[in-house]
Amino acid sequence: MEYGFKAPPEPKHVDRKLLYTSLEERIKYLHAFLDFNSSDVEALVSGTKYIKQLIPAVVNLVYKKLLECDITSRAFHTRNTVDETEPEEDYLDEDAPQIKRRKMFLRWYLTRLCQDPTTMDFWRYLNKVGMMHSGQVRRSPLNIEYIHLGACMGYIQDIWIEAMMSHPHLSLRRKIALVRAVNKILWIQNDLFARYHCSDGEEFADEMSVMSFDDQEGYLGDKRILGSSSNSSVDDDRSSISSGVAPSTHSVAPSTKTSTSVAASASKTSVCPFADMAKPSSTETKIWAN
Repeated sequence: MEYGFKAPPEPKHVDRKLLYTSLEERIKYLHAFLDFNSSDVEALVSGTKYIKQLIPAVVNLVYKKLLECDITSRAFHTRNTVDETEPEEDYLDEDAPQIKRRKMFLRWYLTRLCQDPTTMDFWRYLNKVGMMHSGQVRRSPLNIEYIHLGACMGYIQDIWIEAMMSHPHLSLRRKIALVRAVNKILWIQNDLFARYHCSDGEEFADEMSVMSFDDQEGYLGDKRILGSSSNSSVDDDRSSISSGVAPSTHSVAPSTKTSTSVAASASKTSVCPFADMAKPSSTETKIWAN
């Protein structure tokens, strides 16, 4: 007796060289592997307002984290995490003009993630961000090692997941759809950081397409990215942390502080930006429990 077993389908061919020499082919491959599709686009379009509500708080939390350790804080002086030379001036704090300026760039970046991911311009911008942090810009190079970039993306993802999943009014279906869509974009951005930091495909280095862009940060070509008043951005940055999203109070970075001071610091973590939309309950996640 013959059984009707079907032969397995032939695997789809992926041209390895094109993954390293063509940004378009790399993005297509990542979209297909991550199953980034029209459902994700729809979730992003419908959830844009929720993403934008979180941006000010995410920006402040990220820069608090970056200033906690000398290796990442020092980069704001040296523009290079490889250089371990201690800066001549004091380490910067959140009120320093340089940090306020950097916050403004991160706000623009996160806002850009709310734009149309169905165009290659969207992914070229993410690729530009990856290149900008690799030291490959001719003027004022910024060389941040991949470990810090990956950790920062993971930190943003952690904040994002807990904030969205604890939203008081969104249905579970919409929460899951929005979290999945944003996470796929963050992971593609993570890959575009790795693209300029790892040696995979280095045999094609001479054939890799090189993007040209204005070295001045905050600009793409001859157009300013999401241009807005720097004064209003600075004012927003000062006030947004008081109503921002906060990571779990149990996620405390290594520190020389005593347990008492750490506990005191944890008690001051920001509250959920959606806190005024629903009454507190005993079922709130730890991220919002103060």
